[in-house]
Amino acid sequence: MIVILFTATIHMVDTLSYSVRLAGIRTKRLAMAISLFNIIVLVSRTANMIQAPLLGSIVDRAINEGDTVFLLHDFRWIIAAATMGSILGAALIPSFVVIFSKGILKLETAGSIPQLLGMVIFQNPMQKIRKSIKKPALSLLRELTPEKIPPTFLVLNLIITSISTIGVLAAIYAGALVPQYRITASQLSGIINGAATILLAVVVDPQAAIITDQTLQGLRERKEANTMVAFLVGGKILGTLLSQLIFLLAAKAVVIITKTIA
Repeated sequence: MIVILFTATIHMVDTLSYSVRLAGIRTKRLAMAISLFNIIVLVSRTANMIQAPLLGSIVDRAINEGDTVFLLHDFRWIIAAATMGSILGAALIPSFVVIFSKGILKLETAGSIPQLLGMVIFQNPMQKIRKSIKKPALSLLRELTPEKIPPTFLVLNLIITSISTIGVLAAIYAGALVPQYRITASQLSGIINGAATILLAVVVDPQAAIITDQTLQGLRERKEANTMVAFLVGGKILGTLLSQLIFLLAAKAVVIITKTIA
């Protein structure tokens, strides 16, 4: 349950990161938006640091007790937590854009993160957050302009998300399938996630950056940026669902590679 909670938190924060572009466009302060969001990313990274050894302990315990039958079931639930965290993050995006936009303007006034935190703590933050909460409305989907966004944008983001979601999980589970080589198998997660990161940096991020900058310059309408974020979020949710389908295949592929190099 702890691993499931951390997994959901990681993917919720990752999903919310897409809305940083919308807050930056709204306030016309994209660099400040990215800088401020890095603080929230620390939550995701901390959860990731705690999650990794817990995942390893689950596999080690199953191997030592000779009971790896239910491991696949456990890993299915962990991937499902990634989907739930992504959906929760998507639902929070409208509220997050409002709250984050206010935070960006406050940061400009405060001049530094410590001073901003001091201002927030002593100004009844919970009441202000409650006032900023917005219900996600499906009617917003009617305003999207999918014809202005390359269709490959969604497809590639979906594939990259599915790979990155199960990169570590597939490698660790493969270690349970070949326990004599489990260290080798677990180390392959870096190669899997590295490939996904490279694809993200080369294919998806530049396209998203172009759309964001053109919106800031007035060359595109704001609803095109909204469509881009909707595509990214949709691709992330669908990608975690796709991960369920390819998880076992990915783990078996890691096993084959492990046996080849071991």
